[in-house]
Amino acid sequence: MWPLDAESLIEVQRELARAAAEPWQPARGELRIGGCWVCFPRGLRGRGRAGDGAWAAAVVMRGGNLLDQELRRGVAGAPYNPGLLALRLGRLMAATVRALSTPPDVLLLDATARDHPRRAGLALHLGAELGLPTVGITHRPLLAQGEWPEDRRGDISPLRLGDTVVGCWMRTRPRVRPLVVHPGWRVDLASALDVVASTTGQCRTPEPLRRARCLARSARSAANGG
Repeated sequence: MWPLDAESLIEVQRELARAAAEPWQPARGELRIGGCWVCFPRGLRGRGRAGDGAWAAAVVMRGGNLLDQELRRGVAGAPYNPGLLALRLGRLMAATVRALSTPPDVLLLDATARDHPRRAGLALHLGAELGLPTVGITHRPLLAQGEWPEDRRGDISPLRLGDTVVGCWMRTRPRVRPLVVHPGWRVDLASALDVVASTTGQCRTPEPLRRARCLARSARSAANGG
């Protein structure tokens, strides 16, 4: 069950931060890699509110092939608050991924994991809820700090909270701002980087996440008459 208030969510996050999940061992061969994205109506200002309309999309890909996709219209569960993103998005994202007929081996989403005030962001939380290995991909860190990597595709540099590495910058294209890779539920940093590298081609964003983003945004445009 997803928490319905900040106090309950914070307690769940503290439990997840302490949880010792079995490390993920990727299967040999090409993985089924999923992506999940949520978008909101254009023009929202500030933190939004509970009840904001939302479009959630999830896809599953193997190599360059789309295996499955799911689209759902829903509502936000809460305003946006850093560190409490699960209240706003968690329930809708979980329902969308669960509706897929082809389950992914690992799921990419726009959220943090250990880079979080309680070391348990939505990328970690959603993975635990679904029982899926997860990797978070964001444009910037939430709290962690670290210098950008060199300007070559595949270059990385660590992001730390104190002395602990909680993720890293990764350059997916030269001369383009790097992404932040967050190892999520059951996934270590090396495996997270392998997943991102294997799904990133000409575009900056890993392809399953990019496809999910396009699907959600296209549904929003269709609902608004183009």
